[in-house]
Amino acid sequence: MSSDDRLPVTDANSSGPFNSGMGILKIVALGVGDAFSDRYYSSGLWLSYEGSSIIIDCAHPIRKIMREASSTSGCDISVDNLDGVVITHLHADHAGGLEGLGFYGYFRKNRVLPLLAHKDVLWDIWPWHLKGTMAPVCDPPDEQRTFEDFFTPVILNEQTNTPFGPFRIACRRTVHHIPTYALKITAGQKVFGYSSDTSFDYGLIDWLSDSDLFVHETNVASHTPYEKLATLPLDIRRKMRLIHYPDDFESQSSVIDIMRQGELIRL
Repeated sequence: MSSDDRLPVTDANSSGPFNSGMGILKIVALGVGDAFSDRYYSSGLWLSYEGSSIIIDCAHPIRKIMREASSTSGCDISVDNLDGVVITHLHADHAGGLEGLGFYGYFRKNRVLPLLAHKDVLWDIWPWHLKGTMAPVCDPPDEQRTFEDFFTPVILNEQTNTPFGPFRIACRRTVHHIPTYALKITAGQKVFGYSSDTSFDYGLIDWLSDSDLFVHETNVASHTPYEKLATLPLDIRRKMRLIHYPDDFESQSSVIDIMRQGELIRL
């Protein structure tokens, strides 16, 4: 893909031109869709700051998703350059790529990636999500692989920020079917927020609203209705981007900007 085919770069600081060099927090939407989308990859994000990069959530097929995002954004996005994976919750549209990611590191790269999550999510990843397909060994058949063969666990908690490379990561429980955690990630002087999956929650909006930019889901049923978000004060809506929207979402009439798959935002 040529540079002419790339999505435009968005400067979230609309008051002036792009910064250059170090100190820029880069954000790319790997996917923007919900679990039922046939237009988009499932919602996920790539963040990079001062040479370190992480992804938030891990849909399948994660390497193809990252390769395409690299082409559209112009950033060097790949598993080989990844420093860690943050998982908000274990629904398959957010964590279904972990098996492939873990096997790729184990068999192809001889590398164990840090995997960051709140303990309520982290301790369920292996026994409930991965063990059945990743633990068995063909030869000898009585051996079993463990979580630590594939990932290094890093616990996030709601009381303190967790340092990880140049990032400091805070989390907060959302209103969802299973344990799910919103995130605020600080890099240098910039703060980026992500709601993850949640019903509408004023408390969560307030928690996210001191971010320089935050991404909030919108969808039907147990998710957050767009109509609720559209009533928020203008100063909050200006900091917000929408993600996890259904395929028929009317983005042209939305009073809140959307995340676009493969788009690069710089803070």
